[in-house]
Amino acid sequence: MDSRGGRRSRNPYELTDESPVYVISVAAQLSGLHPQTLRQYDRLGLVSPDRTAGRGRRYSARDIELLRQVQQLSQNEGINLAGIKRIIELENQVAALQQRVAELQSAVEGAAAAIQQREAAVHASYRRDLVPYQDVQQTSALVVWRPKRTSE
Repeated sequence: MDSRGGRRSRNPYELTDESPVYVISVAAQLSGLHPQTLRQYDRLGLVSPDRTAGRGRRYSARDIELLRQVQQLSQNEGINLAGIKRIIELENQVAALQQRVAELQSAVEGAAAAIQQREAAVHASYRRDLVPYQDVQQTSALVVWRPKRTSE
């Protein structure tokens, strides 16, 4: 996982939506925003691109999509930047929680499978020469026992 909650590729040469490949001028052109707007969004923490060793910004395809979303929320919906930041934070939190729920569901399914395997092993180990006990029905019959009288 990277610092923004996204998954990093295992192969460093594989390009994904998270790969930081666009310089600020290209990112501005792709998002339809001015480079200074991108810098402001970075300062406010709305869209935080990766940095090169020389501290230059590198935007990913996911960052470009996020920039477009910020622009849409700001211009079309009339939401201020603080509100947009909170929306992004909540969306990231929901995504992280959904991932955690999926992980927990997988763990529960694995535990259930393990329990079934152990239960099957226990049943397989039962001795076959034992006969299951069947509970005798309780009746209301009264049995009187009288000992035999012995002659003296």
